[in-house]
Parts: sequence; C-alpha cells; structure tokens
Amino acid sequence: MSAAPAQKIPGIHDFDFIHGRWAVAHRRLKTRGAGLQDDTASWDEFDAVASCEPRLGGMANIEEMHCPARGWSGMAVRTLNVASGEWSIYWVNSLDGVLQPPVRGRFTVDGCTLEGPDTDNGRPIIARYIWSDIRPDNARWSQAFSYDDGATWETNWIMDFTRT
Repeated sequence: MSAAPAQKIPGIHDFDFIHGRWAVAHRRLKTRGAGLQDDTASWDEFDAVASCEPRLGGMANIEEMHCPARGWSGMAVRTLNVASGEWSIYWVNSLDGVLQPPVRGRFTVDGCTLEGPDTDNGRPIIARYIWSDIRPDNARWSQAFSYDDGATWETNWIMDFTRT
C-alpha cells in the first residue's frame, strides 16, 4: 500500500497558519462553571510565547507555549485523520504532565471548531476549542466548556496570537 502524497490530502494545510513564532495574550476566567464570564474582574490576563512546527508533511504539528508569568509550559499536538478529514488536538502541560483527552473537528470558512468529552474538577463536560479570526499575522483561539451536555457554553479562555 502506498501513501498519498501530502499535497493531495484534503485539509493537510489547514493548520499551516499557526506555524512559526508567536506572542500570545491570554485572558483566562479565574473560576470556571460559576457564571462569571461577563464580570471583567473575573478574568486573569497574562502573556506567553509560542512556536509551532509542522510534522509528517503537514499531517501533524507541535506547538510549544511558554508562560513564565504563570510558571508553566504546555504543548499541543495536532493531527489530521486522513480518512475522516477531522483534526484532533491533544494538550499536555508542565504542571501535571497529563495528556488531556482530544478534541476533534474540522475547518469551515469561519475557522475551526473542535469538541470532545472531558472533566473539569471532576465534573463531566464537553470541551470546545474554536480557532477564528485567522490572518497571516494574527489568530484567536478560545475554549468553552458545557456542563449541561451542550445546551449552554461558558467561554473560559481566550488566546490572541500575534506573529513575531
């Protein structure tokens, strides 16, 4: 069995925009699941730097983020399932070293939405990552959790990426 050339695989270049070095402005909800996202005092803001490199001809990439202001680093591994056309994102950080359950999804003209089951402080949730406002030198990532099986969503983390 021969592999298809990478350039002929639909979706293989979807995450090319994130390759390179970035300054990242974080805005993270201090307390999740408490209905405080509209209260500006409930958000923690801090900066980080990130870099991302493609792997496997674009079928995967690895992003490493360093956040010295909060004392942690993290790594995202993104992979494309060629058969389904879906991307999966796996996250691990230096605080606990635990590979989080993946979120899965695909790109549309508006960006990329990925979802998957997880837990938040022992509570079952659905996690949602959204990549939006994608431009050559900027992009936005946001994370939302649903504690009620997708009926409502609370955005709890926003990252604005600026290319350096």
